[in-house]
Amino acid sequence: MNSIKIWGLAAGALLALSSIGLPAHAEKKYDPGASDTEIKIGQTMSYSGAAASYGTFGRVMTAYFKMVNEHGGINGRKITLISLDDGFSAPKTVEMTRKLVESEGVLFMCCSMGTGPNAAVQKYLNNKKIPQLFALSGATRFADGERYPWTTGFSPTYMDEGREAARYILRNKPDAKIALLYQNDDSGRDTIAGFKDGLGAENLKMIVSDQTYEPTDATVTSQIRQAKASGANAFFDNTAAKFTAQSIRIAHDIGWSPLHVTTNNSSSITQVIQPAGMENSQGLVAGKFIKEPTDPQWDDDPRMKEWRDWMTKYYPDGQQTDWWNVYGYLVAETLAQVLRQAGDELTRENILKQALSLDKESPYLLPGLSLQTSPTNRSAVSKLRYYRFEGEQWVPIKE
Repeated sequence: MNSIKIWGLAAGALLALSSIGLPAHAEKKYDPGASDTEIKIGQTMSYSGAAASYGTFGRVMTAYFKMVNEHGGINGRKITLISLDDGFSAPKTVEMTRKLVESEGVLFMCCSMGTGPNAAVQKYLNNKKIPQLFALSGATRFADGERYPWTTGFSPTYMDEGREAARYILRNKPDAKIALLYQNDDSGRDTIAGFKDGLGAENLKMIVSDQTYEPTDATVTSQIRQAKASGANAFFDNTAAKFTAQSIRIAHDIGWSPLHVTTNNSSSITQVIQPAGMENSQGLVAGKFIKEPTDPQWDDDPRMKEWRDWMTKYYPDGQQTDWWNVYGYLVAETLAQVLRQAGDELTRENILKQALSLDKESPYLLPGLSLQTSPTNRSAVSKLRYYRFEGEQWVPIKE
């Protein structure tokens, strides 16, 4: 029996158990988007536009719930994920979200992509008391339960990621002269605020170049040249994948070799390293929280083998070297857990309650990390581990 069939039997058994549901006498409660036979979920995703590479996340989730439905659904119900393209454009996100809520009648929104798009609909969804679960952004506003009680995040906040990057640079280059580059929006400002906090007031003088870019810019060439001219020997590169690839390549071309630290979101081999050139990317550092599929230490990991088999069967066009596809699987699996916990009480209030009651290990997180949420802790993951790109793969850094 081959590994795919083995995986299928194991998953089938697991999903069969999940479809047993609650005792027959339990009272069923439904809000719009839920019934005895179906749970309808909405999502906006960047399948086109400047951030189209992130669309693989939505494709993984769609494929995951196709698999779930083939095995009987969750608690006997089919999961209908309606994932619409917003082109990473906030006005389009508003249009698509209103369509999903008001025309499609989804129970809740989940795992929509990006800071600007999610922010554009956050007040609308919260006013309507519709859960906005696992927003794919680390912006602090998506973990702010006081202002937005119906919103939750998933990844470490950008402020936390910025703090950790600053501390990494301080530990490894205490004499650093630091250049910053970040997107001119809430996500960029959040990360840099965290970075400066991590440096501490006494070390802010280490920053010798502080620059932004717009997501509509064609290139960040001028910013990289200015960063080199500043005399910086460390570079915190808080850019989207397209621009991270550019910054790596441009820095190499102009002979600038700082300690180059980037973020988890811009560490994809297929979206960043390959476009930049592997030879140009040597020594790049990134904070991560998900198992890197190119890391040889996971070659014999049973659950990573299971994930590869799943990709082969359900998403054969997806890149098995792209950590975004591990991330999409992890989040889809977590959402399935939320729905299982909700049982037959498929109300928006209970869905939110379950999303804020996670306490579980995941075989797709790096060792020592777990999924933990509560009403006061709205980001499912809060820690990072640091990796360096060497040869053709990310290698864990031992400090």
